[in-house]
Amino acid sequence: MRKLKVAFATLGCRMNQFETSALEETFTKKGYLLTDFKDIADVYVVNTCTVTNDADRTSRKTLRQAKRRNPDAVVVATGCYAQVSPEELAKMEEVDLVIGNSHKTAVYEIVENFINERKQEKVFIDNIFRKNNFETFQISTFYEGARPILKVQEGCNSFCTFCIIPFARGKVRSGKISDIVKQVEILTEKGFKEIVLTGTQLSQFGWDTGESLYKLLKELVKVKNLYRIRLSSMGINELDESFIDFITSEEKIAPHFHLSIQSADDKVLKDMKRPYTVKEYIQKVEKILSKRSETAIGTDIITGFPTEDEKAFENTVKTVKEIPFAYIHVFTYSQREGTKAVEFGDKVHPQEKKRRTAILREISEEKSISFRKRFLNKPLEVLIINEKEGRKIGITGNYIHISFDSEKPVNSITDVVLTEVGKEREDNKGIELKKKEEIYEKI
Repeated sequence: MRKLKVAFATLGCRMNQFETSALEETFTKKGYLLTDFKDIADVYVVNTCTVTNDADRTSRKTLRQAKRRNPDAVVVATGCYAQVSPEELAKMEEVDLVIGNSHKTAVYEIVENFINERKQEKVFIDNIFRKNNFETFQISTFYEGARPILKVQEGCNSFCTFCIIPFARGKVRSGKISDIVKQVEILTEKGFKEIVLTGTQLSQFGWDTGESLYKLLKELVKVKNLYRIRLSSMGINELDESFIDFITSEEKIAPHFHLSIQSADDKVLKDMKRPYTVKEYIQKVEKILSKRSETAIGTDIITGFPTEDEKAFENTVKTVKEIPFAYIHVFTYSQREGTKAVEFGDKVHPQEKKRRTAILREISEEKSISFRKRFLNKPLEVLIINEKEGRKIGITGNYIHISFDSEKPVNSITDVVLTEVGKEREDNKGIELKKKEEIYEKI
């Protein structure tokens, strides 16, 4: 009997990347052959994103591409777009199944029932806010790269006025620390050295269980042979003094923290319902850098929010130039139905949004180059995460990607000297240091 082929496409955040990898493992363990999304498959699963209108459009385009490749295939829409707007996706003739985040752990079973029985039921979704327990996959294999992503938390209790994600992921639900430690132990036993912890709002881990991200990290750093823990995006309000002291002093915690600011104007922050001021944000960044100066601080900024007038944008530009960011992700505001910000209207002209986005992206490029130049001609310890055009790609704890020649395999550790900084992280070049190779055998 011919084995069925399954292909996946992942849009959006690291949470989706983790969940796709877990679904890939589930399907392959059940006998499916994993193939590239561009190939002919029997089942296509699109893990959608809905953070912007563009994300919705890209999700729909990807679903149509799948059906065109094989009109007889089962095409599945899952993820955040499926959770928030199931009716829109269900109307698409190219889509056979719409499976919300509320049912994501059951995607395999739903697909199998559909194939075997060809039931007419198309949409599988529950009210995400009724989910009180953290549901995730037990993933022990990672199909891409050398840095497994592990989801430890889901949901967000903040409800920023521009954000639809709480309606796609629900309220805060956290994994048990003991379960997460066991999962990390499985991954390290398989030889993985760096684990990336992710969640909808990672810093809210434990709000529902009486635990905390601090307690989780205190246990994870004890895991034998775990080289590095990298943290995904966090909110600054949860970063108290003891937590900052820990993450800046513990060698296993990567000195790389993504702290979204969204705007550097206090009036706009208030309208966004962000629970901090610009001054408070700067104080947290300064505290981290004063304790570990090599740390890379990344951030997100939204341009063209309805109440961002020219003065507010100038405040953001001035402040952003002063904060020593290693990089900035700049997003152009777009209205999302169901969010509070819709009530403000869309007051900033599209061309003006485009102008502001271009200005901040140029600043981001300058800051990224400036940050990396600080480490020119210095020995840096890297984890080899990939190979590209015959050269190894290594990543430092503070998120510098370096291309260099080495005979060492992917997922090993070595020292390099950064010799050249390019416009993109992957253009950074370095020379591998050979004389200290044996020192990392203990890892």
